[in-house]
Amino acid sequence: MLKKFLRENLSLIKTDLYPARYKNSFKRYAVTLGVGGNILDTIRRLDRLSHFFQRSKLCDLVQTGYILKNPPFGYKNQDDFYNSVVLVKTDLQPKAFLKYILEIERKFGRKRSFANAPRTLDIDIIFYEDRKINTKDLTIPHPSWKSRESVVIPLMYMEHR
Repeated sequence: MLKKFLRENLSLIKTDLYPARYKNSFKRYAVTLGVGGNILDTIRRLDRLSHFFQRSKLCDLVQTGYILKNPPFGYKNQDDFYNSVVLVKTDLQPKAFLKYILEIERKFGRKRSFANAPRTLDIDIIFYEDRKINTKDLTIPHPSWKSRESVVIPLMYMEHR
């Protein structure tokens, strides 16, 4: 694991699986996800998530970005977060894909106690192709992606094809 300090309380981390390119996919829709957490060994959990996506029949893992270690926002009395971005391809429509990632979070031990609470795994849909969706349950692009260093910095360092 290599670590590059960007500034106080902010560092990029490179592991064997982040950043990485995986297979090309013939699935229809490209989806950019923000992934992260701050309970126990989050880097190991992100590695497990990468392996989970590699075995998934519902989406193909295409690419991962660097991991960013960053301080929490909102509720500040908690450990730093480890966040990355992941590009997957899927044939699922957005609402079905949301249901799928909520199930993944549950499998990885996510408990929803209060806004911005510590969590084992958080998966946010940042982009779903170029679609714009604004419903009670789903907003795409993610409404605050531009203001979150935890998304912007890993995206900035992700190799684009």
